[in-house]
Amino acid sequence: MLKVLDHLEEWLISFLMAAATIVIFVAVVHRYLSGFAIPGLQDWLLGLNFGWAQELCIIMFVWMAKFGAAYGVRTGIHVGVDVLINRLNERRRAGFIVFGLLAGALFTGIVGALGATFVWENGAHHAIFHALGIATDTPEGPTTPDLEAPTWVVYSAVPLGSFLMCFRFLQVTRGFLRTGELPHHDQGRVEGLDDPGDEDRIYRMDDELHPRDTGAPR
Repeated sequence: MLKVLDHLEEWLISFLMAAATIVIFVAVVHRYLSGFAIPGLQDWLLGLNFGWAQELCIIMFVWMAKFGAAYGVRTGIHVGVDVLINRLNERRRAGFIVFGLLAGALFTGIVGALGATFVWENGAHHAIFHALGIATDTPEGPTTPDLEAPTWVVYSAVPLGSFLMCFRFLQVTRGFLRTGELPHHDQGRVEGLDDPGDEDRIYRMDDELHPRDTGAPR
């Protein structure tokens, strides 16, 4: 189960990004070709309604952002200012790191709980009761302007993404307490390219930031 969960963000983000790209591409091509007075084709294109494309893409980007934040916690790609913390001794540094991780878990847990309450009161309770065959007089809730989809489905990204982010904070905290290491993302690494290893060591400076000049001064 945990192996599947570890790839949940990548799968969801990849699917949403691909879907959004396809929807935007088709909508732009439709709008462009509709301007050509081609007999038969123009009337057919004008009969197609792509007014929902922008709204759908906005919703997908919101979901990408929420689950992308959880992915960032797990992989350590969030920007952090740790200049002062890294100057502390190991014990105090570890204490501040654990405090920050637990504070992140608390914050995202609160946001997830508030988001779940909002989603429940925004029509999710009516949909769940109706699906279970339970009689209820609760309102259905509002819908989106173009897609006319229940807004509670859209807003579900807040509790789901926040609770997953909370879980990632706790997961990183557990890993740090066991190993003393945090997830780290190498900004210079490109997926699909092989690691050069030590082949370029002669060109490196001691600070690992600048190339070394191996030639004699002229």
